[in-house]
Amino acid sequence: MTIHEEILAAARRLCSARGSWTFAPSEIVNAVPHLNERSVRTHVISRCCVNAPSHHAHRWPYFRRIGRGLYEIQPGYRQAGPPEAAEAAAEYELTPVAPRQSVHAVVVESEGQFVAECLEIAIVTQGATLDETLANLREALDLYLADEDLDLLGIVANPRLLVTLDVPAGQP
Repeated sequence: MTIHEEILAAARRLCSARGSWTFAPSEIVNAVPHLNERSVRTHVISRCCVNAPSHHAHRWPYFRRIGRGLYEIQPGYRQAGPPEAAEAAAEYELTPVAPRQSVHAVVVESEGQFVAECLEIAIVTQGATLDETLANLREALDLYLADEDLDLLGIVANPRLLVTLDVPAGQP
């Protein structure tokens, strides 16, 4: 079974157990502890999400982001008939989730500007230089988190910012 199929199966089990088609990425990470946490998060929030920016060549339309840190399984990928709640609960046990220590962002150069977008939360900023863009991104993240319930988001107060610079192949 491929990683995207395992993630979809875990989301189906989780959602069937609770009787709702919504979930948080951290719940999927806990449901598949044998997989790399970063790979699982990337698949949920980007590779398998229909309304995520297209950063990857291969995508599967399994999920839709419906709110901050909240996703739902697309109707076409829900199980035909959800299993009995008792069976699903026995197969998938909900566990507390440790708050995230980091937030991921991707920076791309576009029309002479650098544009940064956080993958887990709704933050997009830009700058004329890479340094300016990173400073703007950190400031935007701090402002965003200042007004949010961090427990609900599942993020620590001062998370690390993991940034990927997306440069087209063959570019200097």
